[in-house]
Amino acid sequence: MRRIASGFAALATVTALAGCSPTGAAAGPATDYLVFYAEGGQAGALDRIGAAGGTAVLTEPKLGYVLARASGARFAESVGADPAVVGVSADRRIGHAPSAAAVKGPAKKAFPDASAFTGDGESAGDPLSPRQWDMMMIGADRARAKAPGSDKVLVGVIDTGIDGSHPDIAANFNRELSRNFVTDKPEDENGETLDGPCEADGCKDPVDRDDDGHGTHVASTIASPANGIGVIGVAPRVQLVNIRAGQDSGFFFLKPSLDALTYAGDIGVDVVNMSYYVDPWLFNCRDNPSDSEKERLEQRAIITGMQRALDYARGKGVTLISALGNGSTDLGRPKTDKVSPGYPRGGERVREVDNSCLNVPAESEGVISVAAVGPSGRKAIYSDYGVEQADVAAPGGDTLDGKDASPTRSILAAAPEAMLRAKGRIDRNGKPRGTDVVRDCTRRPCSYYQYLDGTSMAAPHATGVAAILISRFGKPGPGGLTLAPGTVERYLYETATDKPCPTPRAYVYKVYGESTTHVCEGDTAHNGFFGRGIVNAWEAATFEP
Repeated sequence: MRRIASGFAALATVTALAGCSPTGAAAGPATDYLVFYAEGGQAGALDRIGAAGGTAVLTEPKLGYVLARASGARFAESVGADPAVVGVSADRRIGHAPSAAAVKGPAKKAFPDASAFTGDGESAGDPLSPRQWDMMMIGADRARAKAPGSDKVLVGVIDTGIDGSHPDIAANFNRELSRNFVTDKPEDENGETLDGPCEADGCKDPVDRDDDGHGTHVASTIASPANGIGVIGVAPRVQLVNIRAGQDSGFFFLKPSLDALTYAGDIGVDVVNMSYYVDPWLFNCRDNPSDSEKERLEQRAIITGMQRALDYARGKGVTLISALGNGSTDLGRPKTDKVSPGYPRGGERVREVDNSCLNVPAESEGVISVAAVGPSGRKAIYSDYGVEQADVAAPGGDTLDGKDASPTRSILAAAPEAMLRAKGRIDRNGKPRGTDVVRDCTRRPCSYYQYLDGTSMAAPHATGVAAILISRFGKPGPGGLTLAPGTVERYLYETATDKPCPTPRAYVYKVYGESTTHVCEGDTAHNGFFGRGIVNAWEAATFEP
């Protein structure tokens, strides 16, 4: 178990600070900044903010930061020079959900044509259950009869939203507790299309909407109900809470991520799924010599701020589960970062990195990080790995795990119809365009699903298994049931199926005539490809500590 860093004491309120802009503030458009201060350093940080020409808008003592507004070009560097300040980040989009692995090539259909499937005929589970190889791999198809999860367990999905009206989600969706901490941005700072036109007044989507589809897919894997429609999730009776921190375009601001974790802790959420990374830096480095001082301050703010929010939520009883990442990288030996800073687009450069640089939240303290496997059980070609970083593994899909490429080797879960129509993935009559989208018309209206790959898809399998464990062993507490995160973590590891490194350890992936090699380190009990093993819902349902 990872050692948890000490956090700031939680206070009951956020204190608003009124005041005029200090004299001498530079002209130009104002920018909001998150200024993180050291323990006991709030007063010093406030003084420095004023001296640098900024105005304190509010403080958040739970996480130890001030939201400040300033227009000076060098405000961050000026404030960051004070020893009371440990990090400064502009309050803007700084991350995105790991995208599904994109693979080009011929597709071999392992199942009937998805677009023609209507759910006719009988099968175990719901109509699309035969396509859920992932649930069979972890024994969820057997576990649900014995331990389907309790509706007293709250699962927070920190993502792009949840389509709460989806026929295969609605029964388990808790609209009352769900929140959206994001305001859509039609364009980025350069005038390029970002989220697109706003769908709601004030660009604030309702809590039951997901215009990206990523969060809905994650939620479906965790807890689609056993209702005779489509698919069934790992824990089909637990409650799903949308705690949205991601934009329609899939990017994430730092502050919504902090707000989401704080909210999860305050309302008694039992486990959160974080299938994203906070960015614009794929790797956040405190002192990379190739970065400017402003960039270093931003990365320190991301590392520090997220760790404080994670500590706060975990201290309130929230088990933290994250996708490991889709960069095919040994996170214990990263060498280059070619995609940072990732926002605004176009600013990326190649820089050298090392193991002191962190992917957040996957490498943050107290987080259970999940690697992905394909249907054969091999580590997915795209999945990041590393002995220090991979805690467990779970099905995430791998289109190349077999002869040719097939979308049916990915993970099938719910998709919002409105999103599919907007992206042209279904025609005007509702028929899917391509075998990666599935329509189930067993009941009317029809419901839609899509195949996706990624550690984003692996993490919710682990989250669902954690929800089963909390349902079985949790005691009455805030929100319903509660089980200490350290206990959940221990039980999750104890019930996982051990999987050793491949032989030879240098595993060669072949992709259309080319090859790449990933080296697995560690032993059967804990290694860099599979962590403590592949999560096992059946073992969780029958486990006795």
